[in-house]
Amino acid sequence: MAHDDEPRLEVGVEPWPGEWPADERYDPELLAEGDRRNVVDRYRYWRLDAIVADLETRRHGFHVAIENWQHDLNIGSIVRTANAFAASAVHIIGKRRWNRRGAMVTDRYQRIEHHETTDAFADWARDAGLVVVAVDNTEGSVPVDAAPLPERCVLLFGQEGPGLTEAAMAAAERHVQIRQFGSTRSINAAAAAAIVMHEWVRVHAPAHPPSVE
Repeated sequence: MAHDDEPRLEVGVEPWPGEWPADERYDPELLAEGDRRNVVDRYRYWRLDAIVADLETRRHGFHVAIENWQHDLNIGSIVRTANAFAASAVHIIGKRRWNRRGAMVTDRYQRIEHHETTDAFADWARDAGLVVVAVDNTEGSVPVDAAPLPERCVLLFGQEGPGLTEAAMAAAERHVQIRQFGSTRSINAAAAAAIVMHEWVRVHAPAHPPSVE
């Protein structure tokens, strides 16, 4: 625990030293005051809309979908992870309102779409030509690392506790689970989402992410 007399470390960079760049992607306010946002170095001093535009050229072929019938607190964390792995989009199924606290403002950079019902989501996925992959440790599901995830797919996650609904399971073409070896029946929904997204990235994404160039 930090004491009051200890120096506090600030995230980010100081005001731009020297002559400002002419590139229109840079934000004059951030250049003048410094950039304290939690963004990779590539995007330091960039305007929000410039970052989003650049991300749109880099998004991967997988989507993430989350059922939101009980206002699950994990949704924000899943959105944050989806942004980190450059998911094409995050789809909220059910209640339109969701707890954004765990997203840590990454929802500003991530494309997010809403579907009123599971059937509406399933129709969208079919029209988009995406394989729906249900993630739940139910009978018949296979370990996610046992076979490559489809390159173009939607990773579908349920809520903490009840997991995916029967309608969601029925809408999925594939069913996967995460290998577990302890006593608990399931792991945290946000942690599970991170594991499965990383599995997709491990198989399909380049070895070095563009964000570190």
